[in-house]
This record gives sequence, C-alpha cells and structure tokens, in this order.
Amino acid sequence: MKLQILMFYQDDPKKCTAAKMIKFGLAQNIKKIGSKGMVLDPFSDKFLLPKDKSVIHSIVGIDCSWNLADKAFSKNFNGIKRKLPPLLAGNPLNYSKLSKLTTVEAFAGSLFILGFKEQALSLLDKFKWGHTFYDLNKNLLVEYSELESEDQIEQILKDYGLLDLFLR
Repeated sequence: MKLQILMFYQDDPKKCTAAKMIKFGLAQNIKKIGSKGMVLDPFSDKFLLPKDKSVIHSIVGIDCSWNLADKAFSKNFNGIKRKLPPLLAGNPLNYSKLSKLTTVEAFAGSLFILGFKEQALSLLDKFKWGHTFYDLNKNLLVEYSELESEDQIEQILKDYGLLDLFLR
C-alpha cells in the first residue's frame, strides 16, 4: 500500500516519525491529496474498516502537532476520511494513551486493519519503540482487521475494558 504524508512541520524534526519515514523512503511527502487517498482524520465521522481497502489506492497521514490538530484538520482535505478505531500509543511521549498516536503508529494500525500486516510490522521495525505499539495493540488489531461494521467497535472496547476511556 502506498503511504503519503502531508507535512505541517509543527513538531521537533528529531522526534518526528513522519520525517523519518520520508527520509528512509517509506512514505512520500505530498502537497495535494488525491480523491482515492484515504486520509487518516481523527475527527472523521467514520471508522476505518477492512472493506475500505477496495476503494482506496493510498493512505495519507496529516503530520501535525496534537496540540494544533483541531486547527490542521479544520481544513477541507480531499480524499476519503477515516479515523482509526481506538488504539494505545506505544511511543515514549504518549505511552499507553488511547488514540494519541504518532504518524507511524497511525499508518501501522491502518495497514494492519486493511490486511497489510507485514508492511505494518516493517514500518514499526524502524523505531526503537515500534514493537511496543504492536505489543500493546496486537489483539485489538486482529479484531479490528475482522470488523464488518462500525457497530462492533464498541463491543470490542467493552471486552478489553477500554470503553470508558474511549467515551471520555
């Protein structure tokens, strides 16, 4: 799956997972989002589901600071907007916080849900803490990769004791 990043350059470049992905040729830096690009948008009304794989040709990450995310995502981006089902961050800055993911974690979660497990794990291998994200979310990712509808997400979160955290 093709990975693309729209960079806002708001974070420390030394800690920016998107910049590292671009530097190592794992993702392409873009200026414009195509209509078949699936935009990872934490404010979208729709969750990413495995069936979305059939209508997209790339995954697009918007790299911005979490502190400025509401402003960045208020722009009207082209593409198919989806948010990830809740996952726990494995990165050192937001460790175990629900849905406070780095760009690489968001890409890896998306790839896994869409059926590109090897590509997801390969991405995570480039980061010292990448395996932590996978370890924290392994079971959730497997369940999310089998989703048929958004209605199932709440039950999965309930089963893992994460529903209260998600609803906050």
